[in-house]
Order: sequence, then structure tokens, then C-alpha cells
Amino acid sequence: MTFFGKPAGDKYHTRTIEVNTYEYDEGRLVVAGTLTDHRWKEYRLATGEKRDPGILHQMIIHLLLNKSSLEIDDLHVEMPGVPRAECLETRASLDPVKGMRIVGGFTSKVKSMAGKGQGCSHLVTLLTAMGSAAIQGFAAYKLHKSQSLAADMTRMLVDSCWTWRAGGPLIRFLKTDPDKPNRP
Repeated sequence: MTFFGKPAGDKYHTRTIEVNTYEYDEGRLVVAGTLTDHRWKEYRLATGEKRDPGILHQMIIHLLLNKSSLEIDDLHVEMPGVPRAECLETRASLDPVKGMRIVGGFTSKVKSMAGKGQGCSHLVTLLTAMGSAAIQGFAAYKLHKSQSLAADMTRMLVDSCWTWRAGGPLIRFLKTDPDKPNRP
């Protein structure tokens, strides 16, 4: 593999974030996310402690998400891989998201609530990634159950990206006939 015209050098770090959405019951979905930081070479922590290659961080978050409102009914945090025991003290830092809805502004609310030394930046990174992935999982669930996009789905898509911009061709199409099975 080459980058910018030069062969890739030694690999030092890989971060993976995986988010899966599952049906839980009639009214809820489970959104399960994992963040893993893997160090490929011997390294030192910021404190100077020497570490062997392997997992530096592994964080797992499970959200119980209401299908009709996208409200977080419950949340569970696991931290099986952390560099310091003190990291475990942040597991409850995301508890305030219980009752929040995953809608526009979710990322900034999470960052203001648990970022900047109030919680774990890795948990915040994972949860904010899970927000947009939860929308994708919800859409996959809805479109599996019905070939049409309901009006609430259309509202979630508006201005989420260039393709779904307000006044753009796809939003105009869905607004004229939100139950039409084929898009332009």
C-alpha cells in the first residue's frame, strides 16, 4: 500500500469502531458499539511506563433505543481494556444520556456532558459514532419492515449530508410522495 506516493512504513496503531443494531423487542432496538485501540509495536504510556504491543483501549456500549422516538431507554458501559484502573471510574459518566433522543445536536450534547475531563474521551468518541450509526440501523430496520420511508425518516435525513440537503432532489422527491417505493 502506498500513501502520497510513498510505500507505507511500519504500522503503529489501529482504531476500530464497530456498531451493530439488533431488534430487542416490539418497541426497542439494541445498538451495540465497540471501540478498540491496538498498538502494534512496543510503546510507552504518557507516564513513561513501557508496554508490549496489544490492546490499549477496548470500550463497549449497549444502548436500548425506543423505535418510535429514538430515545435512549437504557445504557450499559463495559471497559474490558483500559491503560489505567482509574479509567474504570468513568463508566457512569454517560448515564445522563438515558432519556436523550438521538436527533440533531446529539453529538454536541454528549461532548458537553461527558467531554473535557468530565468523562472518558474514548467513551465519548464511541457514543457519538453510535449516534449516526443508530440512525443507519434504525433506517435499515424500518426499510426491512416497509419499503417506504415514513415522514419521520425523511425529517431525520434533511440536511444530514449533501445528498439529503433541504431542497435537494431526494428530499423534494420524498416530500412529494414519501411512500413511493423507488427513488429517482
